[in-house]
Amino acid sequence: MKTPLALLTCLLFLPACQTTRTVTLVGMTDYHSHAVPFYSEGEPGQGGVARALAYLREAKSHPDTLVVSGGDTLNKGVPTWSDEYGCVEWPWFNGVVDMMALGNHDLDYGAEAFERCRAAIQYPLLCANLVRADGAPFFQVDGRPYVVREVGGVRLGFFAVAGPDMQRLVKAENLPAGTRWTDEKEAARAAVHALRTEERVDAVVLIGHQLREDDEALAREVPGIDLILGSHSHYKGELRVLPGTRTYYVSPYQYLTYLARVQLHFRGKTLERVSGGLVKLDGTKREDAETAAKVAELQRALEAKRPERFEVLGRLEKPLGDEGISMGETEVGNWATEVLRRAAGAHAFFAMAAGFRAGLPAGEVKVEDFHGAIPYRNVVVTAEVTGVQLVDWVALSESKRETDGYSQQSGVRYEVKDGRVEGLQVLKDPSNPSAGYEPVKPEGTYRLATTDFQAYVAAGYKEALSKASRVERTTLDLHTLLKAALREGDTEAKRDGRMGPR
Repeated sequence: MKTPLALLTCLLFLPACQTTRTVTLVGMTDYHSHAVPFYSEGEPGQGGVARALAYLREAKSHPDTLVVSGGDTLNKGVPTWSDEYGCVEWPWFNGVVDMMALGNHDLDYGAEAFERCRAAIQYPLLCANLVRADGAPFFQVDGRPYVVREVGGVRLGFFAVAGPDMQRLVKAENLPAGTRWTDEKEAARAAVHALRTEERVDAVVLIGHQLREDDEALAREVPGIDLILGSHSHYKGELRVLPGTRTYYVSPYQYLTYLARVQLHFRGKTLERVSGGLVKLDGTKREDAETAAKVAELQRALEAKRPERFEVLGRLEKPLGDEGISMGETEVGNWATEVLRRAAGAHAFFAMAAGFRAGLPAGEVKVEDFHGAIPYRNVVVTAEVTGVQLVDWVALSESKRETDGYSQQSGVRYEVKDGRVEGLQVLKDPSNPSAGYEPVKPEGTYRLATTDFQAYVAAGYKEALSKASRVERTTLDLHTLLKAALREGDTEAKRDGRMGPR
């Protein structure tokens, strides 16, 4: 008897007979209470929770699809919606979101408020390195600090960790009573080991919540993570494999302007490849009508209750864009740092990209628009630095390109060649910018200014500033100065090549 050709093929090439399966993951992150569509990347009407829910519900109508959240759903102080309505949206995602990572801002209103929010949802929260006094994970699902889901015939494992930056940002008094952080890498290593060896999952996914550079370091140091859904850095990054690893990475920016849609392709139980990318939630995407009506009603009530937040600060003839703010100069960054440099009487002012979360459109600028663009209240810190220290400071900023730690700046000019800062120049006279620039003198003394966060908290910068002299935390408030500039029409800004060709 002859062996059938199909059977012979299976015997010779066993993988060809295995079933192919595709699982779809849709990821959201860093929503920060932006329920209402808003101005983003030079376009109005972006994002909005009604649009996101419509898209996510449609995605969940397809088989073998899971929806995950990277956390940071709240934001104390900005927008006003967050202070007024807290986590009102959390239960709107019941039946849609399958799991959520804890974000630092989810604890903004303290442990009691957080537990009330948690009681309103049906999807689990994850953070493997927040533990109780006895070392047991605070967040558990079936007694474990991770989630296992069987989808389309394959087993997927999901976990989350709080990265070093998140641990620094959460106030101790806002943590659940009796809890503490453990090392995120050790927690990740333990989670991946358990998922691979005990749960026998076919793929491992990290859903948040840490800086992009910490995600990359974790992927290098903890093998076995197939996909990281980026969070916390508000980074817009298409799907790619992280250098030096086998880990895929995608990051859907911020505020529901984008979602990540990723397909995991399996042959049998083996993950063969990952595809997909970002989905822009612009005006071409429909809104969920019921949610849109609810948002509109709540927003009307909010504007009636807090009219001071919707007053007009000023008017812009041209927009102050924020496109590419972690990669080079922007109009909003040039404007803000110049206003602050003048107020500080400094040769140069630096402000991290993390301090800017949107641009400002042409036309009327309301208080709420301003706080949406520049949400964090800081004061100016000044210091005297040598020319060598100024060179090192600029090099530090450039080393953080494409991260939240990159600096917008005013007062220096330079080029970047092969990753190195060259031709660094600084204002000759801080009180008279029209006098132009001159090369930085190594033995010279310069007045540098920055935000108190960058000076005292931000990794790298705080260590650099500790070597400076005459460091002073002034009473100059960033919001007060920038709002005054808007009221007075001091809004001229353009890109002028200050960070030079690359």
